[in-house]
Amino acid sequence: MTPWKDQTPRKHRVDHLLIADMVQRGSRVLDVGCGDGALLQLLAETKDVDGRGMEISRERVNACVARGLSVIQGNADQDLDAYPDKAFDYAILSLTIQATQHPKRVLENLLRIGERAIVSFPNFGHWTIRFKLLWDGRMPVTPNLPEQWYDSPDSHLCTVIDFVNLCKEIGATVERSAAFNASGRQLSTRGTFMDMHNLFGEKAVFLLRR
Repeated sequence: MTPWKDQTPRKHRVDHLLIADMVQRGSRVLDVGCGDGALLQLLAETKDVDGRGMEISRERVNACVARGLSVIQGNADQDLDAYPDKAFDYAILSLTIQATQHPKRVLENLLRIGERAIVSFPNFGHWTIRFKLLWDGRMPVTPNLPEQWYDSPDSHLCTVIDFVNLCKEIGATVERSAAFNASGRQLSTRGTFMDMHNLFGEKAVFLLRR
């Protein structure tokens, strides 16, 4: 089914654009926690992917289906086990891993289901968050983490370095990565500059493989 093409100009999220740049044309893609389907729509229109989505919200699933996207209701913590090995070229999780109950298991499933996994997440190591914790002694509220701690869906916030260490622990290889700030300016997350990117990158995107 060909997705309905929205004629309204859309401002794409920076991490979505970075993810699209990492995906090969014509690939099989599973977008876990696909939300309103914006990334699936972008990939269909720019990379001609065979895209599937999973989303926990029934209202968002209905909205995606109404736009012609192939999306089912599901929970990343519970339902990824049902997918067969290497069923997709890419398994994607954009700004969702911090909201899962078992991020390590979810990441391992992504790497099992896809030939490659792409993960984006907010960086809790950014200098503004460190400053707010130091100055106020309270959980910070920022444009990237806008909810109060008691209203936040995020269960497992992490830093760029935390995520890199998790990748090492489960034997995942980082093929490509990028961190970026609020203005969308990218910072490479490779080599000896990792600490600086952990400090100045507000969000990060990683392309991984086994």
